[in-house]
Amino acid sequence: MGLWNVEQHDGIVVAAYRNPPMNYFVGEGAAELGALIPGWRDPAVRVVILTGGVPDRYLTHYSVEELAGLAGDGMHALGTDVNDGYHALVQDLSDLEKPVIAAMSGDTMGGGLELSLGCDIRIAQRGDFSIGFPEVSLGIIAGGGGTQRLARTIGTGPALDFLLRSRIVSPEQALALGIVSEVADDARARALEIAANLARQSPVALAQTKRSVLRGAQLPLAEGLRVEAEAFLTTMLTDEALTAMNDYVDTPHDERRAWVRSRATAVPGDPA
Repeated sequence: MGLWNVEQHDGIVVAAYRNPPMNYFVGEGAAELGALIPGWRDPAVRVVILTGGVPDRYLTHYSVEELAGLAGDGMHALGTDVNDGYHALVQDLSDLEKPVIAAMSGDTMGGGLELSLGCDIRIAQRGDFSIGFPEVSLGIIAGGGGTQRLARTIGTGPALDFLLRSRIVSPEQALALGIVSEVADDARARALEIAANLARQSPVALAQTKRSVLRGAQLPLAEGLRVEAEAFLTTMLTDEALTAMNDYVDTPHDERRAWVRSRATAVPGDPA
């Protein structure tokens, strides 16, 4: 077995990274993940969850030992190959046409946070855990997509403040900043709960929602609206949409509110 332990049940893949004691992300783990992702394009896979395989450890951060070994002459020889490879890995994960959930089961910094920002939903585990980008304090920058994905997630100003000051925050602070979607006592258990609901949804609707948001966000509004219109048309031509809408129409008016809520995966604080 490699550094990733992968399980699949009922269309849900759980990939747990295990590199004790600190669970640092390393080149071998990145290569293994890159080799796993193509298999997750299988339509039988409905949702993917990334989590930590060491108690109270997620992907703590990328191995500083590895980075220090590359610094100086090593980087002169490699140029931007290291960055390009990591960018491609995170983009491949983001490009999966299904929801990808980061169950952040412990410290999530540097390369671990960059990988999580390539996921669609981020669940931070409640506890004395650190989330952030300490790179500037090490004399480098978040070069695995952190500067770009964080700015697109929380906005340019907040991202600059966060990165320049090498901020390290708690799970609750990360939630307030919009870095994570929610905080849970058990990130993996909560991710599985969300995944089970998502696995029951139309895979076409999920894929087209993801495409519309992620592709459209990079385009001028008029072009983004065209992407949305094409995605909407794609969903309207599916049997799943017709079945679900007819089921809703056949539901008595006084039960329709409950019908909608029963099919949503509520975040704590949402109406029950």
